[in-house]
Amino acid sequence: MARVYGLQRLLWLVAFIAVGINVFAAGARAQAIAEAAGATSVAATAVGAAKPVMLPTLPGAATTTTSQHLVAAAGPPAQEVNVREFQAKAGKDAGKVLLRATPTATQIWINGKIVGKTPLLLVLAPGKYEVEMRGARGESGKTTVALLPRETREILVKLQSLYPARVGAQ
Repeated sequence: MARVYGLQRLLWLVAFIAVGINVFAAGARAQAIAEAAGATSVAATAVGAAKPVMLPTLPGAATTTTSQHLVAAAGPPAQEVNVREFQAKAGKDAGKVLLRATPTATQIWINGKIVGKTPLLLVLAPGKYEVEMRGARGESGKTTVALLPRETREILVKLQSLYPARVGAQ
């Protein structure tokens, strides 16, 4: 009986050591992979493979970095910058445009620049503007707005779906 008990303990000990070795080997392999990746990225920058790159953040501004990773833009979002730019050019004869869309909360682009989501009231200089709206599900709509001095207009754009709502089989 004592002999069987000793043999059982020995088998348990061997199994425990085998599991420990596998866990250690997996940890060591993961550590080696992480170190190799780190060494590769450090070696690339040390050798000079990563040269300073000018990344645009806002119109007229740029960031210099040696990182190959994405850099978060500093400052206000592009849509706020574009709205301010349109308002700065509006002048004393500015008109107002209230932009709405069906469905609501669609992105608005004026002359190719994003300005926000519907509904939106914009102060613009008199003139002709190309308005494009894009929905969350691929819907889109375009219209042209001719704004007179001191005019207030409401524009409603019904977006057309990119994909059909129903598909029939014959």
